[in-house]
Amino acid sequence: MKKMTFLLLFSVGVTFAQGNASKIKFTAKINNRNSDTLVIRGANNFKQVIPIDKKETFVATFDAPKGFYQFTDGTEASSLYLKPGSDINLTMDAKQFDETIVYKGNGTNESNFLAQAALRDEKFQEEAFSKEAVEFANLLETKTKTDLANIEKGDFDPEFKEAVKKSFEKSKFYTEKRYESTAKTKKLNGNASPAFDFENYKGGKTKLSDLKGKYVYIDLWATWCAPCRAEIPFLQKTEEKYHGKNIEFVSISIDKVKDYDKWKKFVNDKNLGGTQLFADKDWGSDFVVSYGVTGIPRFILIDPAGNVVNADAPRPSSPDLHVTLDKLLN
Repeated sequence: MKKMTFLLLFSVGVTFAQGNASKIKFTAKINNRNSDTLVIRGANNFKQVIPIDKKETFVATFDAPKGFYQFTDGTEASSLYLKPGSDINLTMDAKQFDETIVYKGNGTNESNFLAQAALRDEKFQEEAFSKEAVEFANLLETKTKTDLANIEKGDFDPEFKEAVKKSFEKSKFYTEKRYESTAKTKKLNGNASPAFDFENYKGGKTKLSDLKGKYVYIDLWATWCAPCRAEIPFLQKTEEKYHGKNIEFVSISIDKVKDYDKWKKFVNDKNLGGTQLFADKDWGSDFVVSYGVTGIPRFILIDPAGNVVNADAPRPSSPDLHVTLDKLLN
């Protein structure tokens, strides 16, 4: 799922875990789980790994400072808030990850707010990003006022409330930038794709023009990007499904030059398939800039003539990708 949600709390530097650590009890019952392990991450390299027990429940008691955290099952992630005395019982269905998250127990008002806010953000993107600029601006202004009203009237920890209010201001800014980027991206569809000429993991360089005659599905990623890494198993399955078809799968790393060796090792250790390339100037590479990339992973689909089919294509984890490729390749 593509979303620009309260995970922004992590990306824009809003207040994170702070203060003295206190005991937290966390229990999760997950239907259709993607993994037998949950991981909770926070500021200052906080990491709590929770394996599933014999009752198929995730249970842990651990020390954690009050603040914002993120839990992930290795495929998707969601934000939560921990504070002294938190006794959290999470239930969800991993097939409808965000839609089914419910927290019960002491100290869960904040986490439920974050979960519901993620859904509102996703719905807003689906509805508002297709509108013209003036209507989009009006919808965003209305949403911002509603969000502020919701946080003000809720029974929340004061520090949580202040942090979220600050995040709304920054979220509005990033949403506007994302809208501008999306509008720019749409204009690329149907036109000739910007070119690239990047180093190939197997040696030499590879140009986009070298791949003419085939559909090209491009994955812009980096070794440090957790959502990017989460897409890799789905990308590998997609590569297997369409093996022998008229399509080339190309992964372009935008890691910085200092992480070049890390990229090489990652490709080797994970036995990554397809065509593995390393962008020349990370985020500043002409190809990346031309597509208006502001976040990764980002996927691009190009036709055999070198024209853009979709400048913001579905992720490998989305069934929509297979629907699209089936139509083009079968």
